[in-house]
Amino acid sequence: MTILTFIIGLGFLIIGAEALVRGASRLASVLGISPLVIGLTVVAFGTSSPELAVSVKSVLSNQPNIAVGNVVGSNLFNVLFILGLSSLIVPLVVSRQLVRLDVPLMIGLSVLLLILSLDEILSPSDGFILIAGHFIYILYLFYHSRRESKVARGEYLNNIEPVTSAKSIWVKNITLILVGFILLVLGSRWLVTSSVSFAKHFGVSELVIGLTIVAAGTSLPELVTSIIAAVRKESDIAVGNVIGSNMFNIMGVLGVASIVSPTGVAVSPAVIGFDMPVMIAVALACLPIFFTGGVISRYEGAVLLGYYVVYTLYLLPAATHHDALQGFDTVMLYFIVPLTLFTLTIIAFQEMYHRNKKRPTLIPAEQTRTTITEQDLDKQ
Repeated sequence: MTILTFIIGLGFLIIGAEALVRGASRLASVLGISPLVIGLTVVAFGTSSPELAVSVKSVLSNQPNIAVGNVVGSNLFNVLFILGLSSLIVPLVVSRQLVRLDVPLMIGLSVLLLILSLDEILSPSDGFILIAGHFIYILYLFYHSRRESKVARGEYLNNIEPVTSAKSIWVKNITLILVGFILLVLGSRWLVTSSVSFAKHFGVSELVIGLTIVAAGTSLPELVTSIIAAVRKESDIAVGNVIGSNMFNIMGVLGVASIVSPTGVAVSPAVIGFDMPVMIAVALACLPIFFTGGVISRYEGAVLLGYYVVYTLYLLPAATHHDALQGFDTVMLYFIVPLTLFTLTIIAFQEMYHRNKKRPTLIPAEQTRTTITEQDLDKQ
């Protein structure tokens, strides 16, 4: 029965993600809003609804480790696994807005979450701060999108199917989005329930369950949605869905979870000391990867996937306090982290070098006049 629940949940996720992407992308053309904004808001909220449901339920059930681990683990899974796998399938084009606004904002929110958690609790007042920031961000996105020029909107609409603004189209697209939301929530719930049953059978702690099984399970809507969007060559929705989901997880999911709990959400010292810094490091790593040519290449996708495998392998000995943990720490600290920083630095410098090399050389006006004059004299 558990295996059957797992399979049905996965099937609901795939169908729901397809309905959500199709309805959201068409609705974007009707409203004149860019697919990037739709991906950062409508699609991101829909695919992150399982995280919201799981985190709120965990807090009310006095399981804060699952709630916090779910958000931190989901954010790591979104960037490392989902973007990595999606870009392996199809290299993803990255919008300038992501590099200039959304990724830096995601980095800032990750740092803010760590600061708010230093007292080992996310209080209701912290939750109100996060929720207020989320509303301001949404209002800015829609205001900025509505002010886009007609040329910019035309570039967005070239990548999606042309539709009309008839009443039937509105009903059809909204119905697709609602059906997609429902299927995603149901599919994630059944998938997570069956996955947690498997994990508890092996005696894994709640924190590790939240960081891995629950995080991966609730992030499957983002995974399927981004993959389908990538295959459909809607990179703005594929990438915007991941970045938007990460920000919604921090501001929306943890914000609501902190408010509904009278005493706030307790944060484990292990998460503060390791997992949140890793989340910040992953967010920082997005900048040089995103601005290299404006495309997340297959090579960069493989690097992201590799780091998720390393992180998951680290959690296994950490959960059981295995003797190999000390050696793994040494490898992470003195080999993998320096190699990552070195690789990102090289990528950044290579990109700046190629950009400077491609810039046209400007000829001074005096030199131009002199050359023309000499040519005229030769003709005479």
